[in-house]
Amino acid sequence: MIGGQAGFTGHIKVADRVMVNAQSGVSKSIEEKGAKVSGSPARNLRDFYKQLALSRKLPSVFERLEKVEKNLRKLFETQ
Repeated sequence: MIGGQAGFTGHIKVADRVMVNAQSGVSKSIEEKGAKVSGSPARNLRDFYKQLALSRKLPSVFERLEKVEKNLRKLFETQ
């Protein structure tokens, strides 16, 4: 099954019962039967959702990292 606006590049092979989510970009062959892929470039659906969840946390992680760096600079400046 292939979702709408999914794209395929080159001469690739897709195994039986593969599900490609909408707007995915498939740039290499998918040899695993029954695989579910999403994203651009297309990757395993579970990995795609993990990455999506982590990307939503990036602003707060970046803010925490800046605070840690600031505290480290202060710590090393006083020594």
